[in-house]
Amino acid sequence: MPVRTTVMMIAALLMAVASDADTYPRQPGVDAVHYVFRLTIDDSSNRITGETTITFRLAERAREVWLDLTSAAEGKGMTVSAVTIGGRAVPIEHAADRLHIPLPFAVGSGQEVQAVVTYSGIPATGLRLIQNIHGERTIFSENWPNRARQWLPMIDHPSDKATGELVVTAPAHYQVVANGLLVEEVDLAGGVRRTHWKQSVPIASWLYALGVARFAVHHYDVVRGIPQQAWVFPQDREQGYQIFELTGRKAFEFFSDAVGPYPYEKLAHVQAAGLGGGTEHASAIFYGEKGVASGRAPVVHEVAHQWWGNAVTEKDWDDVWLSEGFATYFTHLYTEQFNGRDAFVRNLRADIQTIIAAQNAAPDQPIIHRNLSDMTQVLNRLVYQKAGWVLHMLRGTIGTETFWTGIRDYYRRYRNQNASTDDFRQVMERAAGTSLSWFFDQWLTRPGMPSLKGGWRYDAVAKQVQIEIAQVQAGPSFRIPIEIAIAGTTGQPRIERLELSEGTGRFALAADTEPASVTLDPNSWVLMQVVEFVRIP
Repeated sequence: MPVRTTVMMIAALLMAVASDADTYPRQPGVDAVHYVFRLTIDDSSNRITGETTITFRLAERAREVWLDLTSAAEGKGMTVSAVTIGGRAVPIEHAADRLHIPLPFAVGSGQEVQAVVTYSGIPATGLRLIQNIHGERTIFSENWPNRARQWLPMIDHPSDKATGELVVTAPAHYQVVANGLLVEEVDLAGGVRRTHWKQSVPIASWLYALGVARFAVHHYDVVRGIPQQAWVFPQDREQGYQIFELTGRKAFEFFSDAVGPYPYEKLAHVQAAGLGGGTEHASAIFYGEKGVASGRAPVVHEVAHQWWGNAVTEKDWDDVWLSEGFATYFTHLYTEQFNGRDAFVRNLRADIQTIIAAQNAAPDQPIIHRNLSDMTQVLNRLVYQKAGWVLHMLRGTIGTETFWTGIRDYYRRYRNQNASTDDFRQVMERAAGTSLSWFFDQWLTRPGMPSLKGGWRYDAVAKQVQIEIAQVQAGPSFRIPIEIAIAGTTGQPRIERLELSEGTGRFALAADTEPASVTLDPNSWVLMQVVEFVRIP
């Protein structure tokens, strides 16, 4: 085959592989470095006006850059009135939710260029201008997963992390909370106030936060050098202050000590209107208003996200488990630390029923998405509970000490960067000193879980416990390292470790006396269903 033809075929194959791995159209060599979002909001309507300055760094020559920004339609969306580069106006091409910005002059490799976008409109979503549960007007962002483009011109994908500032002018009866540190509050003529927040650590687009409301604000102690805050509606200040101060501080200290230093300038817990559960915005976590009012909020899960999803961000939505599965399992680890092993195991076992229901609803769905394009499908219970179980099984496979060594190294290497499943696998392989490809492939890229059926008998002549186990789930067999507990009438059970890698397995374990019981997976290290495991006559 001619060399040129071979090279062309290889290049085409690489392009096909790359496109199959990510449906978001990347801009090679274009990196958004810093955003300054200047917004004006008032009470006369839901219209916002904005001026955004974007600093790009170009790794190669480019004729244009583009931003995600929802186009105006049916009275909602954003209308761009001007775009300038270096003070020079450039033609506006804004269609199909994309703003193309031509570069009017040559920009060399490694150079930076600034574009200023002036726009206005009524957000269809992404920024909620609504009344809270107490009937007061509020404004809260909800960018997850790709709705920042509804009100902010930016590269709206987790792979492009940037620092940024929010400079908000709003009626003076509001307070404004956002990412990073407060730079300035100044009252202006006409009863308005300008509030300036600056986020100095690069973050993904969905992590930018804006909350505008009448807040009660409490400043807790500085913990590990980081200011801790609560922003709640005045009517709910007692409940909010209590849950955020107690649980928030414990979670912050635990993850700081167990994983690594907190990545941001502050940690604010914010009660937000129109939201259920929580959203892990960097340094400014939003919690559903009704939960906070009743004294409940997923504090530990959202604090864990500051490390997993925020500081270490998945390169693409297919790997969203690196965010949600980590936050789920690290919430369980918090339970193990403060409530003990029994409570930890109860929570893990409770997750199994959720996983089974999720798999029954989508039997062909693995944890890692297969080239996700429909963002309404980005989250499911598999990327939470099953992915959390995968981390638990990884810990069981390589050992707790090695697991924590790998986790800390992974955080250190990818803090404030992006990572993929392969990146995580390679770090854990270095920690364990062995290949883990089989483990990651089995648990993350194929659906389902093992179902086991079997039993045991005692051979008094051979002085053996003889065990038979069969995998009865549909599809191929799993490779399952599994513990067996052999218990006598007194003393602690003896633990033996086996590996079931075929459809059926027979094992013989030495035992001088007949056991009182034999138990599969006594310490709950394997995600599986045990259909039956009984003594065989």
